[in-house]
Amino acid sequence: MDIINLPENLFEGSHNSSELQIANYEVYKNASKNKINLNKNVISFLLDGQKDIHFSNDIVSINDTQSLLISSGNFLLTELVGTSSYRCLLFFFSQKNISDFLLKHSPQFNQNKPTITAPYFLIEKDNFIVHYINSLQHSFGLHKTISQKILELKFEEIMLYLANKYGQPFFAYLNSLLSSERELSFKKVIEKNLYANLNIEEVAFLCNMSASTFKRKFISIYQESPGKWFQQTRLNKARELLLNNKATPSEIYMEFGYDSLSNFSTAFKNEFGYSPKQTNTV
Repeated sequence: MDIINLPENLFEGSHNSSELQIANYEVYKNASKNKINLNKNVISFLLDGQKDIHFSNDIVSINDTQSLLISSGNFLLTELVGTSSYRCLLFFFSQKNISDFLLKHSPQFNQNKPTITAPYFLIEKDNFIVHYINSLQHSFGLHKTISQKILELKFEEIMLYLANKYGQPFFAYLNSLLSSERELSFKKVIEKNLYANLNIEEVAFLCNMSASTFKRKFISIYQESPGKWFQQTRLNKARELLLNNKATPSEIYMEFGYDSLSNFSTAFKNEFGYSPKQTNTV
């Protein structure tokens, strides 16, 4: 599947290259694990449906009672249709917008250097945010100069409100977006996604690498091909669960990256010499 570059793909042909951009996005069928290359930070106000995002170091799911502030980077996005569609309002902003806001307003708060970085900040929707979304949508169609001035005010408005709502953790998150040490190490990404239902190409994408570059780096660290290493490690974990009677084969085969119980059983038997169902009888 092709990589979706945001916000660029949403503004093709519009010549909109402003630092602050908003877009309505709507689809009518489910989409699973789209590869997203997010080149700006964004607040995603979910209006209908469910959004599942697989980051390099975390997985998050939200419904239309929540919103997400997402930092720039790569992730896998699954969109699930709600009552009739999947709809969201996207508010894109740059690193400069963050630094300008912090320079202006952070002296009002006690600042501590962030120690934990995350690719997103979860926002619970309330009456203020519902009204904010409605007001933000009214800026569509305005003259570009006027629209940008309004978006500058609207950006400051939502940032101030979230700072008031969430306090120091929100300011710490904004500061973490400006940190040069945000990226996780290669091995941490591997360990975090070891038992996720992802193929090698998808894990490589989360590492911001091509599949070939990922394989070379993986072999240099683990002294084995990623396909073989992932399969052996996952099958060993599956056998451990079966031995301890913590799960049945039909309950876990998808968790370990297999699309059918039959394929899981075949791989398991090739690795250990017996089927998953025979684990406790060998």
